[in-house]
Amino acid sequence: MDLGLKDRVYLVTGATRGLGLATARELIADGARVVLTGRDADTAAAIAAELGPGAVGVGADNADPGSAERLIATARERFGRFDGVLISVGGPPAGPTAGITDAQWQTAFESVFLGAVRLARTAVPELSSGGVIGFVLSGSVRQPIPGLTVSNGLRPGLAGFAKSLSLEVGPLGIRVVGLLPGRIDTDRVRELDGLSGDADAARERNAAAIPLRRYGTPEEFGRTAAFLLSPAASYVNGVMIPVDGGALQGI
Repeated sequence: MDLGLKDRVYLVTGATRGLGLATARELIADGARVVLTGRDADTAAAIAAELGPGAVGVGADNADPGSAERLIATARERFGRFDGVLISVGGPPAGPTAGITDAQWQTAFESVFLGAVRLARTAVPELSSGGVIGFVLSGSVRQPIPGLTVSNGLRPGLAGFAKSLSLEVGPLGIRVVGLLPGRIDTDRVRELDGLSGDADAARERNAAAIPLRRYGTPEEFGRTAAFLLSPAASYVNGVMIPVDGGALQGI
């Protein structure tokens, strides 16, 4: 299936590892060009070099108010156009409510919530009809995940923002979509499994609660994200798509 990605240009944040990197790989494999970001500029540059001439790596922190304009300008300068963005940020600190400090809440809000809002808001006037804004969120949008209080607090609000934005920019031909990853086999999920003290037992227990009885792979997530960002998904808008093997219940 031709997704129509050839020569389209996307910005993917948090793309030096995990889900962001998997998505960048899939986009480039289908002919798109990608500006990928990570907090460490050298790591971002090394990943881009590995992915080839269709990628450029930039050091950026989503919490930095100047990042959004700089990154979109980079896409235009390097590749001559800008067709969409996938906003992915690292997971906020794990822990129960009583263990999260005000400083941790503030840092997470700046990065996970406000940074994403700022990037989406900056992208809108730079996109034309056919453009797309994607958010990598979490299954916590629909049901809280034990031990992830900060994510449980911030991700649903960001999903609400995304839905509101889709209603405003839909008439301009710009789509807004969200992805809700469940247990995907990334470093972050392995770290969370290890918090229980027995990572293998936690993994077995968690996999048993997934209808497909296994964790997803980053590649499976990346292919889903690439499709949703592509013109092939041109009538998919304003929705949150679980990528979780069926773990979330309900319609």
